[in-house]
Amino acid sequence: MIRAFARSAIVLAFLAIPLRAQAQATPGYAFVTNGVADFWNHAEAGAKRAGKDLNAEVTVIMPSSMTDQTRKIEDLLTRGTDGIAISAIDPANQGDILNKAAAETILISHDSDAPQTNRQVYIGMDNYDAGLLCGRTLRKAMPEGGSVMIFIGRMDQDNAKRRHRGFVDGLFDRKSDPARNDVPSDELKSDDGKFTVLGTMTDQFDRAKAKANVEDTVTRHPDIAGMVGLFEYNPPLILEALDRTGKLGKVKVMGFDENSATLQGIKDGTVVATVVQNPYQYGYKSISVLNELHKGNKSVIPTNKFIDIPARVIDSSNVDAFQKELQDEVSNK
Repeated sequence: MIRAFARSAIVLAFLAIPLRAQAQATPGYAFVTNGVADFWNHAEAGAKRAGKDLNAEVTVIMPSSMTDQTRKIEDLLTRGTDGIAISAIDPANQGDILNKAAAETILISHDSDAPQTNRQVYIGMDNYDAGLLCGRTLRKAMPEGGSVMIFIGRMDQDNAKRRHRGFVDGLFDRKSDPARNDVPSDELKSDDGKFTVLGTMTDQFDRAKAKANVEDTVTRHPDIAGMVGLFEYNPPLILEALDRTGKLGKVKVMGFDENSATLQGIKDGTVVATVVQNPYQYGYKSISVLNELHKGNKSVIPTNKFIDIPARVIDSSNVDAFQKELQDEVSNK
């Protein structure tokens, strides 16, 4: 009777333990993006691969907005998670929820940093340096200069601000200064008078709006010489709009990220080049770092709290090899 009572007590005690605690042998991590795009499919592949390699449960969350992202973080904290890797949509206005996450679990950032929060480390590229690469590449492709319009999803994100600053500095051949803060809505002119940035048009991830922005630009500036899309989906929509308005091949287009349409544009000669990140490694590295921190190994965090995965330029000389690399990554999921 005593033994039966003891066994019952053990069972009841076990059932009282939260399910998450019962499953500690298999840690669970969340990889949170800042939207939905092909770019994130490669990051998901990397995160899932890391989960398999490390025997961890990985949940990939692709929110539709800042409000949705914030709600998803709250849900994760309520249900319990061993760590969150996030590309914050608007860190300036999400500080409270991000710091709450950092207090209750392990929080790191990827792709777009949240440097003013208590996140433990940022994994990604230096977006200012990537912007410089982008601007310098387009400048080289436009030896006669001309007017340029910038297209981007939103300017609230840390990566967008730094990418924008870098691009303008690179296009204008200015001395590098990540702290320089040109007003995106202003018309900007280079010191040598060769280049004019007409402005920066945002679309809040609305594809129809993004395409309309390009068409509107062609209508208002029929002599425009160059366009750059700083988010992954922008370059393909620039190409569609230019084709529709009869300007395809007449405007120099600079891309960002590795959308298949952008890469095909490089092959077709309608895109100068694109600056790519390494989203697969963002996903893989984020989960592996969370796993090490979960085990108590803080040596994976550099003193500057930045794990650099450098950007690179893809053009006609290396686009085929790069596409093969992408195919291998996805098949390795």
